Amino acid sequence: MQEKGTISIHTENIFPIIKKFLYSDHEIFLRELVSNAQDASQKIKRLASLGEYKDELGELLVEVSVDKKKKTITVSDRGIGMTAEEIKKYINQIAFSGAEEFIEKFKDAKDAQEIIGKFGLGFYSAFMVADKVEIDSLSYQEGSEPAHWICKGETEFEIKDGKRKERGTTVILHLNKDSEEFLEDNRIQTILDKYGKFLPIPIKFGTREESKEDGKDKDGNPEYKSIKVDNIINDTSPIWTRSPNELKDEDYLKFYKELYPFSPDPLFWIHLNVDYPFNLTGVLYFPKVKNELELQRNKIQLYSRQVFITDEVKDVVPEFLLLLHGVIDSPDIPLNVSRSYLQSDANVKKINSYITKKVADRLNEMFKEDRKNFEEKFADIELFVKYGLVSEEKFDEKVRDITMVKNLEDKWFTLKEYGELVGPSQTDKNKEVVWLYSTDAEAQHSYIESAKRKGYDVLILDGVLDNHFVQHIEAKLEKTRVKRVDSDPMDKLIEKEEKLESALNEDDSNKLKEVYEGIIYNKLYTVQVESLSPDELPVSITQNEFMRRMKEMQKMGGGGMMAFGDMPESFNVVVNSNHPLNSEVLNNAKTGKELGKQAFDLALLGVGLLKGEGLTGFINRSLEILAGKKPSTAKKAAKTTKSTKTTSKTAKKKPEAAKK
Repeated sequence: MQEKGTISIHTENIFPIIKKFLYSDHEIFLRELVSNAQDASQKIKRLASLGEYKDELGELLVEVSVDKKKKTITVSDRGIGMTAEEIKKYINQIAFSGAEEFIEKFKDAKDAQEIIGKFGLGFYSAFMVADKVEIDSLSYQEGSEPAHWICKGETEFEIKDGKRKERGTTVILHLNKDSEEFLEDNRIQTILDKYGKFLPIPIKFGTREESKEDGKDKDGNPEYKSIKVDNIINDTSPIWTRSPNELKDEDYLKFYKELYPFSPDPLFWIHLNVDYPFNLTGVLYFPKVKNELELQRNKIQLYSRQVFITDEVKDVVPEFLLLLHGVIDSPDIPLNVSRSYLQSDANVKKINSYITKKVADRLNEMFKEDRKNFEEKFADIELFVKYGLVSEEKFDEKVRDITMVKNLEDKWFTLKEYGELVGPSQTDKNKEVVWLYSTDAEAQHSYIESAKRKGYDVLILDGVLDNHFVQHIEAKLEKTRVKRVDSDPMDKLIEKEEKLESALNEDDSNKLKEVYEGIIYNKLYTVQVESLSPDELPVSITQNEFMRRMKEMQKMGGGGMMAFGDMPESFNVVVNSNHPLNSEVLNNAKTGKELGKQAFDLALLGVGLLKGEGLTGFINRSLEILAGKKPSTAKKAAKTTKSTKTTSKTAKKKPEAAKK
């Protein structure tokens, strides 16, 4: 038998398109050919199980070999094989799926979907790297004759009698000059490790020996005495294909080390297994997450029937879960998947929702089974939990009741528990419960001590997402406000019905304000005189909670108000009218201003804003006071005050006041 013809395609010549546009990554030709061989092997295995194939199966194996002399790559299987007519139908008619008739014939078979395979466009990826491709195949059907197909990257093909003596298919690629990199063992090994590490049919890879010629074939090419074949390179039964009942913790940890050999052990994991309304298996691991938003998008691997597709899984997995590690496998996702497909496919959306639910269910299960253990792990997973809360409404609904916060005493509470804890003492005059928090216990120590003196509790919220988290709490919990301890004097943070009387009348309060405004030559500092407890500091520096949140979220790319990114820092200078020192500032004409300057610099020092020349001036002035000397004149004090300015173009000096 010998026949020549033209490949049936809808364009005059598809090969230049394949080579230049269709595939951006040439290495996937090997994935496609090995996948086809795997599918053919799975089909014959399934036919045997259904009683449709009664001969011996023998050893099902996919062999990949490289011949550096001939410059060929060969992929061979012992699968279902093809007749000459099937080759013409499935290979020559590009993009026609050989699975259609197969599934129709065995549509009543249980889980027949698992053996769907394609001969079609994926096969033609071979022409990205080859000038000539040959297929030698023998069908499993009784009485079939072997067929040999040849194509040189043009629309013409040749089909003739083949030599194959056993069931299966061999594909031979004659590499073009630009693709000789694929003759290197390491290159092929790397591709097979990437795409075929967990394929269900064993894969062998080897190279023909380059010595001891054993004659010539009929075309005059040298034949070699033997083939050197390495060991099986793939794990044909990875843990996600097995039942959780047959697995131990050691199995999950061992597999994790295979995927991520240099990572510390995960905290826990979830085994995914669903077959309706879509097919999905996999294992997701929860690593220890740093307090940084490191979205390493290459940590979850997506497979289709154990064939690696991609590690860009943003549209399959909710974004907040990209912090997890592991494997997802779904036969409902095709190998040559596009971003637009993932974004629009109904099954992908269902998978996304299912994974969110499974993660939420697992967290709830852990909380109920062993709360102490859950609390110990929460510090390592709270970043992704909070990310999920603020970004996924359904996830928030499922885990809000077990989301935890920790106070400065290292005690953990659910959100409901914490509201009940602080409600009696931290409810303000508007009947709102105020949660106080610190982002840096050392830097905000004086403010925390002020809170403790009043019997208030303080949370530690120092994570990269906590700005968004506190807003989320306020949005979801009724009558709840969340404020940082240094955003206002304590009496203002939680305002009660009763209000402290001021030791100063209105005129004196205004005069005191003018004195401090004369000390501070920076419009970024706004002076306000408040009647606070005498136990509070004479001067404190605060920053408006709302404005600070907006600016911090703007830095992260959020907040929704671009204008905040352009605003300079601004601070409130809160002067305590009831502190004895401020009576001296107001009434002592000789030293009042110097005392005020010292009190203001102390407040700046307390929040880390006193630097450079201003800090040097403060130190020198403090040493003079300790030595019993008269402090420097107001003129010298004014000079050092200039350094308290932030580097902002909006800061302006008042020369007239400086000369007084």
